[in-house]
Amino acid sequence: MKTMRWHPPGYGGERRDPDRVKRDGWRDQGVLAISIDDERLSWPERELVRQLGDKLYGPRHREPEAPDP
Repeated sequence: MKTMRWHPPGYGGERRDPDRVKRDGWRDQGVLAISIDDERLSWPERELVRQLGDKLYGPRHREPEAPDP
């Protein structure tokens, strides 16, 4: 006997944590999501991430610097 589902597939149940979603995306689909501020990256790795992001998507929008008083 089948049980009835009261929610569409993909809704309800347990949510995966964001790192799990990113890991699964990398392993299953070859999609890599990286934060430039990820503490696990060394400075050269962060610089590489910045360069790749700039190449693929253009420069990041940065907060304007506050004027000197």
